[in-house]
Amino acid sequence: MLVLTSVRRRVAALCTGALAVPLVLVGAPAAHAAGPVTVTPSALVTAAEGGTATVTLTATTADGTALGSDVTVFFSTGTGTATGGADYTETGGAVTFAAGAESGATQEVTVALTADDDAETTETVPLSFSTTTPDVTVAGGATVAIQANGFPYLDADLPLAERVSDLLGRMSLAEKVGQMTQAERANVAATPGRVASLGLGSLLSGGGSTPTPNTPEAWADMVDGFQTQSLSTRLSIPLLYGVDSVHGHGNLVGATVFPHNIGLGAMRDPALVEEVAHVTAAETRATGPQWSFAPCICVARDLRWGRTYESFGEDPALVVLNETAIDGLQGPRRSELDQPDRVLASVKHFAGDGGTEFGSSTTGEYTIDQGVAVTSRRDFERLHLSPYVPAVREYRAGTVMPSYSSVDWTENGVGDPLKMHAHTELITGWLKGQQDFDGFVISDYNAIEQIPGDYPTQVRTSVNAGVDMFMEPNTPDPFIATLMGEVGAGRVPMARIDDAVRRILQQKLELGLFERPYTDRAGQADIGSAEHRAVAREAVAKSQVLLRNTGDVLPLAKDANVYLAGRAADNIGIQAGGWTVTWQGQPVKDLIPGTTIRAGIEDVAPDAQVTFSEDASAPTDGADVGVVVVGETPYSEGYGDVGGPGWPWDPSDGGVPREPNKQLTLTPGDQAVVDTVCSAIERCVVLVVSGRPNVVADPYGQVDALVASWLPGSEGAGVADVLFGDAPFTGRLGQTWPRTQDQEPINVGDAEYDPELPFGWGLRTDSALDRLEALRAELESSRDRAVRRAVGDIDQALARGDWTETGEVGNERAVLRTLARAANRLDGSDAVTWQQMNTLTSVLRDLAQQRVVDAGTDAPEGWAADLADAEHALLVGEYGFAADLLVRVASARAS
Repeated sequence: MLVLTSVRRRVAALCTGALAVPLVLVGAPAAHAAGPVTVTPSALVTAAEGGTATVTLTATTADGTALGSDVTVFFSTGTGTATGGADYTETGGAVTFAAGAESGATQEVTVALTADDDAETTETVPLSFSTTTPDVTVAGGATVAIQANGFPYLDADLPLAERVSDLLGRMSLAEKVGQMTQAERANVAATPGRVASLGLGSLLSGGGSTPTPNTPEAWADMVDGFQTQSLSTRLSIPLLYGVDSVHGHGNLVGATVFPHNIGLGAMRDPALVEEVAHVTAAETRATGPQWSFAPCICVARDLRWGRTYESFGEDPALVVLNETAIDGLQGPRRSELDQPDRVLASVKHFAGDGGTEFGSSTTGEYTIDQGVAVTSRRDFERLHLSPYVPAVREYRAGTVMPSYSSVDWTENGVGDPLKMHAHTELITGWLKGQQDFDGFVISDYNAIEQIPGDYPTQVRTSVNAGVDMFMEPNTPDPFIATLMGEVGAGRVPMARIDDAVRRILQQKLELGLFERPYTDRAGQADIGSAEHRAVAREAVAKSQVLLRNTGDVLPLAKDANVYLAGRAADNIGIQAGGWTVTWQGQPVKDLIPGTTIRAGIEDVAPDAQVTFSEDASAPTDGADVGVVVVGETPYSEGYGDVGGPGWPWDPSDGGVPREPNKQLTLTPGDQAVVDTVCSAIERCVVLVVSGRPNVVADPYGQVDALVASWLPGSEGAGVADVLFGDAPFTGRLGQTWPRTQDQEPINVGDAEYDPELPFGWGLRTDSALDRLEALRAELESSRDRAVRRAVGDIDQALARGDWTETGEVGNERAVLRTLARAANRLDGSDAVTWQQMNTLTSVLRDLAQQRVVDAGTDAPEGWAADLADAEHALLVGEYGFAADLLVRVASARAS
């Protein structure tokens, strides 16, 4: 900072107190800039008592060129609510931007703040600026807000409950209702002062709502700018900022984009799911947001639902297995929530969003999303409430988001659905009461407006039902006014308001926002780093599910002559899917940084000769193998419903609806590419890049290998890793693969269950022998009696298995018998992990699946149900029963 020292000394000698006028240099010639220049001070800065407030001035030229001459700006403190001398040191002077400084150059003015022992609410110090330099304009003044200080709620050494009570007791009704309100950033971006004037508790960025430029720095600047507004309010309550980081920080270009949940569920690797969520949390918080609207713990029971890919699977036990994502986001211990690599989680959508009936939606042209779950209370609790028990009790998720959907209890007679946002029985009674949920409930985007009645009715109904914070993206003003009116009229009890705000403040304190409200940017260097992308690549590889492998066509030789085709082979937008940069995602080839499947193949197998023809129009002569990559065009929510509407509003759409009336079959164009390649090349591999199982027509048996690649995200090389054997296929279906779309809904446990491939199906390309030997090594040091006996069984399987050089079982009978005995010994044991039992039963599953493959159309009757039931039994810890079912299929005679 350049301050005219001589002037400052003269003023100090003549007087004390605030300067009434800007300082000028008497007799000094005015400096001249080359052209129009604007100097813009930071409009608002905050600082703690006893600290230093820094106001930044930025000089810009109209044409972007450097300053042609010196630009001098004078400043002085004025009279605000703070007291000069007592709360801050009055100051004045000048700063000079030197000739030749680039447009955008900055200078700083500092104000020293005084500390005392008094408890004080936020006070302000205005600064005025002026200039005598010709062709220079100073754009306004600045305000320094000295944050509230000295109150017990600001004492980090006090218990959280005591701090919350102290703050709550100081708040007005308007401040409380403001804390219950969340607006969209776009609603306040042009007028950020509304964050302070409304006292907003939270902001969000919906899908595609980003700063310009869309960089980590710009995100942090944006969030911190809004945070400054919040800290300038009377009690300096910090802002909570939320984003949909559902498969990485997908709104940010350059973030690591992971597979969607349907792919993560296929991994059967809860530890890796936790690591994925941790990377997501770190990349999110380093850019400002402290809250992710994730994970979705929905149980998708109908593939026609456009949000199927947001689910880990159709079995609630599989969903629970992957709730380690909550720990990844928040940290295994809630004391970690204030760390710069953790964010607040939001489990959603409570509850039954994945159980709605096809044709029941009343939202626009949606067919199933936001519809009605028609069910008994018993089935609803078993299927859709059960994942929330460990989510809030074991993992202590900080927030819960209700579903747009409704539930219609069959006990009451069908025809009386109730929206989840109005469901007092489930939100207040079951969630907050029976499950002791101590976080807060956040509504979904404009969701309360689907409750019947006028707006005041919608507001009071949802508040009284137990919703605590309201995502009213574009209507924060009427929401605040309406809720205050409802409280004033006695229709919403003050106790309900206090309960909601207490829950919100508790989470803000646990996040450490009162102590460290601004973004810790140290982690920005790791966003999209090689280390983070390696985690994503591993997740991609483990998520791939090998559905068919006739003639062991996979893995491919690294020097193969490959004919690569299909619109998803070299399109990172398609492989990333929805919730990537924009809400619906976009089928744009360079949408985000990363590696397409084609680029991954070229990286993993540089000696392969690859001919790429997206539409399969190039000649296929000389190819050893055809690889066709097809699938779904990106979508989100109801725009992915089967029979639903097409999205036309992203830039790449050009106003043309994107594949309306979606089906669970390949598009005609994709199917034509499959037919062309697979009929021309003897060995043919088809990869389905999609958010759910898609039916691939193959009437002539020309598809030798079929892979469910899901939506892999930014790291297409993970797909190539398994194609060429650098990593094995180990994934398993988390969703039943139907024979036709007409079979939907079809799920594990159905009385009539005859799909194309069952829940839990997944062929492997690694060595069963290696798996078993590694498991034995893990268990051999155990002193548990059952484990030691099981190790003896494993020893017998290893000794009598007649294993081949590639690690396959020769003596199936001996291996089936001994490993089933081991599984039954360990049934219910706490001395082994789920992952160890998963390894043990994987060998039995290999044999059962091979029995089905070898039998073809003569596969044992009921094999699909047995394999699916075995998978469910494994997930719920019934290891012996799982093993017995697998042995039954592996040992069965042809039907």
